[in-house]
Amino acid sequence: MTALGAIFILLSAITSGLVFNAIRQWYRLSHIPGPFSTGFSQIWMARQALLGRQPMALKEANDKYGSLIRVGPNDVITDDPSVLRRMNGVRSAYDRGPWYDSMRFDGGKDSIVSVRGAYHDKLRYKMAGAYSGKESEAIEANVDLHVSKFIQLIENKYISTSDVFRPMDFAQKAQYFTLDVISDLAFSHAFGYLEADDDLYDYVKLTRAYIPVMVTFANIPSLARMIQSPIFRGLLPKSTDKLGFGAFMGIVTKVVAKRLGPLAESKPDMLGSFMRHGLTDEEAPREGLVQVLAGSDSSATTIRYILLYLLATPTAYNRLQREIDEGIAAGTISSPVRNTEARDLPYLQAVIREGLRIRPPASGAFFKTVPPGGDTINGKFLPGGTQLGSSSFSIHHSKRVFGEDAESFIPERWLTAEPGRLAEMTSTADLVFHSGKWQCLGKPVALMEFNKMFVELLRRYNFSLVNPEKPATTKNAGIWVVEDFWVRVTRRETVESH
Repeated sequence: MTALGAIFILLSAITSGLVFNAIRQWYRLSHIPGPFSTGFSQIWMARQALLGRQPMALKEANDKYGSLIRVGPNDVITDDPSVLRRMNGVRSAYDRGPWYDSMRFDGGKDSIVSVRGAYHDKLRYKMAGAYSGKESEAIEANVDLHVSKFIQLIENKYISTSDVFRPMDFAQKAQYFTLDVISDLAFSHAFGYLEADDDLYDYVKLTRAYIPVMVTFANIPSLARMIQSPIFRGLLPKSTDKLGFGAFMGIVTKVVAKRLGPLAESKPDMLGSFMRHGLTDEEAPREGLVQVLAGSDSSATTIRYILLYLLATPTAYNRLQREIDEGIAAGTISSPVRNTEARDLPYLQAVIREGLRIRPPASGAFFKTVPPGGDTINGKFLPGGTQLGSSSFSIHHSKRVFGEDAESFIPERWLTAEPGRLAEMTSTADLVFHSGKWQCLGKPVALMEFNKMFVELLRRYNFSLVNPEKPATTKNAGIWVVEDFWVRVTRRETVESH
């Protein structure tokens, strides 16, 4: 046999092997409908993420192909909230899948948002007290402080009058607010975004560029693992960086070092709670970083979208402002509003629920691994090892659950639904924060931010859109990127002075 013939045979064998493997891979889930290319590659999901419309694309696929759809060679998506609750159950045999590999922020090391298996439950237990407020008694005072600084920023720089026009990018300021709240809660030291009114360390700019790439890589886990390998790890943020997420890593490392010194005192913040509950010197700063990244972005997204939808729905805006005014007049709203008082405002709570539902802040697929014995979903068997994720838009825009107008922002649905329907709506909408062993630890802090922010802003100011034809620029790659949300802010004259 000639050398050329041997090479031909070798190439033919390799090609045959690749073709056989592709056919075998396709056949394994061939009974699950979906876009044709998804049977052979994960490019469809990655492309939708890069286009900034993955949640919408998944809903369109669910509408076309059914409740259970194939989105990759080994990847399936469900729009059934009952399946999601079962997967997330405390005793569920499901575990996080390779999708979470891209959520390793610190040199490819795991944190609460990426760790799997039994250690996730142990880590969550150690951290729960800090997030719940049981060991951080100043949480409400902290949020009040930064709402006050937000108001001070508006008063100093962004009040418009009949003679003066001072537009404010609400998308930017909302993130400054959430960054200051979470850094203060985490480390007893706010980063100071509201006071500086500037993107310190270019954090917002660089994370806007980095996070969509990270979430896109989540759809092709092999790429995420490659970037985290020793060969490419130098491209990841480092604590020695002067800008972006790496600069934050450096700040947190210094804060932790002070907590470990001979004269260090334990503080009643989240970092102190983590360390008291046994997080190691390496784990504590990593979890602090995750708080800043995950907590600030998701909360800012909801604050932005709620105001955007209120401004686009004058009846809702006016009704919420009227409820606040009536509470002030009746003496049931303090200054600043207490969290318990805000929770007793029915229309405010309806607005918050509807805002979370209409634009779920964390809209990725969050794939979990089907346990070894396999599982039957909607009458279709999924072999063990299959990656099963969820479609946030399909779940939270379900016409069966929320009505024919599910695509519209209508807070009144939460006040007029009959009890059985309301219970189903509530249990479904609560999945915005996930559930069971993967429920968001930051939920209490986020809800407190929403409660206080909208009462304190709408009691003082009127907001209007600067560019009604294009009020903001938005896209989604698993998280929402909202930019150029310009508003005009004027003082109200019909409420008491503050």
